[in-house]
Amino acid sequence: MQPTISIIGLGWLGRPLAHELLKRGYPVKGSTTSPEKQAQLQVEGLDAHMLALSPQPEGDLATLLRADVLVVNVPPKAGKFGDQFHPQQIQHLAEVVRQSPVRGIIYISSTSVYPELNRVVVETDVQTPEESAAPALVEAEQTWLALQQKGFAITILRCGGLMGYERQAGKYVAGKTVDSGAVPVNYIHRDDAVGLVASIIDQQLTGVFNVVAPEHPTRAEVYRASCEKHGYALPTFVEPRHPISFKIVSPDKLLAATPYQFYRPDPTTF
Repeated sequence: MQPTISIIGLGWLGRPLAHELLKRGYPVKGSTTSPEKQAQLQVEGLDAHMLALSPQPEGDLATLLRADVLVVNVPPKAGKFGDQFHPQQIQHLAEVVRQSPVRGIIYISSTSVYPELNRVVVETDVQTPEESAAPALVEAEQTWLALQQKGFAITILRCGGLMGYERQAGKYVAGKTVDSGAVPVNYIHRDDAVGLVASIIDQQLTGVFNVVAPEHPTRAEVYRASCEKHGYALPTFVEPRHPISFKIVSPDKLLAATPYQFYRPDPTTF
């Protein structure tokens, strides 16, 4: 019997993930924040329910938590909401999850937790909010990791920049002047993000993992390839006035833990 999966956030990543898990035979349901999206998802054959984290959960959370594994894919909203809004969303959600049948949690985090350290970075480089360039995200991670003591299986996935399909790097820099061309990228194609999350569910992997493509070409290489492939005007590359800091996010821990084969290991082919 396959475990039942619930996905909080059937958006740009969650929706194709739901379809992939259904293909693999998992019972899947998920959430969205608008009736229009709910209707569209239901047309696609997805069991979609309304849920908003405002930051308290509002909607059909009880149904969504009747599952074995919960995938939490809620992009942080800061801005007018303030930096503490996302940690509060996760805190409120976790309080309800603790009393639910859910036993496994996969939280989609981001490689933005890593500061620009001008070197390769690995999962242990950021373990506390104080070490992080995105402390609110690490606070959210820690809320989930604390549930390990209650017997929950916790997986934290720090995803690189999600690209592919209509998200093409060249589109965002077409015709512009770019001084960061020498900086390496930390991208992941959406197909690989979906495939990796599904494989992690298959294997019941737990822990903190970086989810990025294994190759890290420079922004200039990626932008040129993207513009040429998709017909965008090339940007103008100039030297920066001051050195620009960078990081190279290593996926080696994940690659050692799963036999997954990347569809698009090289971001210049996205």
